[in-house]
Amino acid sequence: MLQSRALVIALILLLSTTLPEVQSKSLFERERRDWLAIPEAIASYFYEAVNKVSPKISQFVLDTVQSPTVTAARQRIAKEATKISIMFENLFEKVKILWYTRILGY
Repeated sequence: MLQSRALVIALILLLSTTLPEVQSKSLFERERRDWLAIPEAIASYFYEAVNKVSPKISQFVLDTVQSPTVTAARQRIAKEATKISIMFENLFEKVKILWYTRILGY
């Protein structure tokens, strides 16, 4: 129990430094990891807000998030988001090549 709280606190501290870094990059400089960090940061901010109001409810939220069903759903979403990110990267590269070859004539 104490280990999971320490893990949540470490995760919150890690993600609280990640979100400003994600927001400061331009759209074209983003990496795949950055897109996946945004939902995690939102979840940690939500947990912090709930924890300030009611620690009992925040413990329920923590237990719910750590349940196998939610963990499997989060892993599935992360997997699909990674696939979509790769597809968008490929599309962006094709558009960039098309721009340079057809429009600019390089």
